[in-house]
Amino acid sequence: MNAVLDLVGVALVVVATLLIGVYGLRISRTTGDFFVASRTVRPVWNASAISGEYLSAGTFLGLSGLVLLDGARGFWFPIGYAAGYLLVLAFVAAPLRRSGAYTIPDFIEARLESGAARRVTSIAVLIIGWLYIVPQLHGAGITLLVVAGVPEWVGAVTVAVLVAAAVAAGGMRAITYVQAFQYWLKLTALLVPVVCIAFALSGGPHDFDPALVFPAEAGPSGFDAYETASLLLALLLGTMGLPHVLVRFYTSPTGVSARRTTVIVIVMVSAFYAVSSTMGLLARIAAPDLAVPGIADTVVLLLPSRVFPGVFGELLTALIVAGAFAAFLATSAGLVVSLAGVISQDVFSGSVRSFRLSAVLCALVPLAVALLTAPAGLGSSVGVVFVVAASTLSPVVLLGVWRRGLTARGAVAGMLSGGLAAGLALLVHAVIGGVGVAAPYLAQPAAWTIPLAAAVTVVMSLLDPRGPSPRTERFLARVHTPERG
Repeated sequence: MNAVLDLVGVALVVVATLLIGVYGLRISRTTGDFFVASRTVRPVWNASAISGEYLSAGTFLGLSGLVLLDGARGFWFPIGYAAGYLLVLAFVAAPLRRSGAYTIPDFIEARLESGAARRVTSIAVLIIGWLYIVPQLHGAGITLLVVAGVPEWVGAVTVAVLVAAAVAAGGMRAITYVQAFQYWLKLTALLVPVVCIAFALSGGPHDFDPALVFPAEAGPSGFDAYETASLLLALLLGTMGLPHVLVRFYTSPTGVSARRTTVIVIVMVSAFYAVSSTMGLLARIAAPDLAVPGIADTVVLLLPSRVFPGVFGELLTALIVAGAFAAFLATSAGLVVSLAGVISQDVFSGSVRSFRLSAVLCALVPLAVALLTAPAGLGSSVGVVFVVAASTLSPVVLLGVWRRGLTARGAVAGMLSGGLAAGLALLVHAVIGGVGVAAPYLAQPAAWTIPLAAAVTVVMSLLDPRGPSPRTERFLARVHTPERG
């Protein structure tokens, strides 16, 4: 690796981000521009932006590492990530856009007419968002440490400062352009090295033992049925509870446009996952010695120089480093812009000025957490966020769109029970580890925490003597009535 080339790649991404942010500042003026880009983002642009923010550090670095470590088991992550958008497309994309809300708490308050439900939703959004930003900052630190020997805190601080500045400067409209650009940069940054490495490995003899590279225990025969099903359920439903994903649908002009956006997103993220997973498979052939927890996340950065010693390998590594930083910036920016909208409306006045202040606050909190904690596996860290999101927000959003009998008390009880159960299970597993027969249920709790949250929501709604809001029928009619034309 060449530290100078790698840092030049990072610098170019930073400059491009700042220039696009400056452009966004010129065209972002109204409150609608900052919160939802004035609902004027067309499907291809919006899909590129959604894909840009969705493909995080856990995907860019962690997915290849998971495939390297776990073989076929690692493929459940890209399958779940991509398939989650099918549920978004089928159940919530168009209704959320037709609701006219700016944020998820907006939607919950409009649906249930409850300030308490809004406050609980806001807290859940902030927790999920901050949990998701921390792995991006850790990933930035790991990248600069590996390629340039720079202390980990430098990468985390760089990403946090850039994201806070870009979001505060131009809001959702500017970030849309930034994220769309960064999706295509990320795809190129992995696709070019994968194609080159694949050709290199297929051009000559390579002595490796297939049984060692692809052991049976890392294939389908080694899967634990419960853990696999629970993980897949978390990934499928977790997408529906991610605040930075759902808020993007509010930027579409119509519900029909939101659906078209989702279809394009499925194609875009699937293409990227195929490339990233291929990198992990190539690493199992060319660099099996990197299949060590903690080190596997760096395989994307180390593999090009293994296969191409010299300048060409260094150039490929610099391209990957640039793409990695684009991943950290895009996902962090999407999260910060969605969280800033929540804080601005719930804590401050909801103005452009309060949005900018909220953006800075929303970047500083996860930065402090990242600086005080050690990075774990990036893929597993993001998986934890999906479990919490699927157990907290997904049931209430889905029921809010499709169940007339949902009440504010039911929604609050469901969010609290699902969130606390998932958080407690993951915490016990992280602190204590395996606890006999309970170990898999604590390591992958989604299979019981999601039904728990949904059941509590429904039962408490049925027991609520006040019943649903009197405006429920009118609200549901609006969100389920297709636009003309």
